[in-house]
Amino acid sequence: MKTPDSQPSVTEPVAAERAYRSPAGIAGGVLLLVMGAWLGFDALVNGDARTAWLAVAALLVVVPLVVAFTVRPAVYANEDRLRIRNPFRVITLPWASVADLRASYSSEVFTEGGDKYQLWAIPVSMRARKKANRRTGGRKSSGLAGAADFVPRKAAGDQSLDEIRELARDGADRPSAQGEPSVRWAYEIVAPVVVGAVLLAVVLAVG
Repeated sequence: MKTPDSQPSVTEPVAAERAYRSPAGIAGGVLLLVMGAWLGFDALVNGDARTAWLAVAALLVVVPLVVAFTVRPAVYANEDRLRIRNPFRVITLPWASVADLRASYSSEVFTEGGDKYQLWAIPVSMRARKKANRRTGGRKSSGLAGAADFVPRKAAGDQSLDEIRELARDGADRPSAQGEPSVRWAYEIVAPVVVGAVLLAVVLAVG
């Protein structure tokens, strides 16, 4: 017979992780990678030995950088923490360590310790923000602003930050959302760039 102390503990389930990425950045990155692959393949097949080595070195430098700044950036958020995958670092912030999120010319998160990190995956588009403001202003002038279901329009980046702020506010006091920020360098990006740069320097020096 089980006693009350032997009953399994029940923890509140954590909601599914939300992912935020830039479709325009990914599309541009894929296009650049396709162009780079085509040029590199042509140099390897039709070029001489030195040209082939230059192509290999250049690809080792350029491809990781293109991936880092276009395809790689992402922001993941759940009820416990915010994980930011920037070009060269991965930052994990439990909600208790997040002090504020702001978006002026770029999206940024501030920690209780005073550190600031950019959210590369959530770009700020001044054009989209102005467009959303014009649409909201048009609805106000037409008298629709008084409707019960009226919701001011916002740019996609601002909407994403609003969702993250809500998660941060709701999760700040959760026991599982406590802790200090952690930062990890993206060696999978840095290492091939360094190797490519060294190889490129050697090829150019040898002639």
